[in-house]
Amino acid sequence: MNINALLMDERDNVVTCVAAVSKGSQIVYQKAGEVYTLTAEDDIPYCHKAALEDLPQGVEVRKYGEMIGQTTAPIAKGCWVSHENIISVPRNYESEFIH
Repeated sequence: MNINALLMDERDNVVTCVAAVSKGSQIVYQKAGEVYTLTAEDDIPYCHKAALEDLPQGVEVRKYGEMIGQTTAPIAKGCWVSHENIISVPRNYESEFIH
């Protein structure tokens, strides 16, 4: 089974597909040296994200171990995570600095 998605950080709740994945096909990624799969519930375009778990409306979307946005609608496991169902949330970087 060929890896077709990347998990950037173990805290992430999305993977990035490094090849287009058709609905019903397997999304294959590694986590802690182990290979995992999930079924694509949507067509996932190249370089786009898929949800690793059910994401209710209003939760953080994490990639690189960081929040990259917030869901605007529920996103089911294996579904496409796109500009249609997440929004950017401004961060207060000043408050994150170590003083």
